[in-house]
Amino acid sequence: MISLAGAIKVAVIAVSLALDVFAVSVGVGVRGVAPSLKWRIGIAFATAEVVMNVVGALLGAVAGRLLGEFAGYLGFAALFAVGCYMIVEAVRDAEKRSLNLASGWGLFLASLSISLDSLGIGFSILYIGVPVWFSLAAVAAMSVLATALGLALGKRLGSLIEDRAELIGGVLLALTGAVFILLKALHAG
Repeated sequence: MISLAGAIKVAVIAVSLALDVFAVSVGVGVRGVAPSLKWRIGIAFATAEVVMNVVGALLGAVAGRLLGEFAGYLGFAALFAVGCYMIVEAVRDAEKRSLNLASGWGLFLASLSISLDSLGIGFSILYIGVPVWFSLAAVAAMSVLATALGLALGKRLGSLIEDRAELIGGVLLALTGAVFILLKALHAG
């Protein structure tokens, strides 16, 4: 049974990750995407997010066996660090990509870049008290939804949302990591 608190934790993480996916999708949408490519992009982004979460969870499981209780703190610290990194990248990355992010190498690189934060998050999902399959399903669903929304709204909303979405996602992840560390320390989460 999944507790309400656990479901809320997963939702916060999934939405935070989805904002990064949304930002890249808006950027692709601004340039225009053929309707036939939208599903391919959504599946590629969601697959990259889930695969990196799985890799992170495997690393987290190994760390858990080696470090015991401390591994949970390390996982949540990684979540906080990923959020801070996203904030720095959002502030620093003023230049626009000239690579076609809708297909080929551009799609591969975009999928990889948005999923690197999922590696750290995958490390922490073992310690939030919900089944891993539930976390992965939530991340995949939010990634597909964020991609669809980003592509649809990209043409209308332009780069303003693209820039702010990554920053907001970073702030949410950093705050989430800090709150999860506090809850674990207080044995409340």
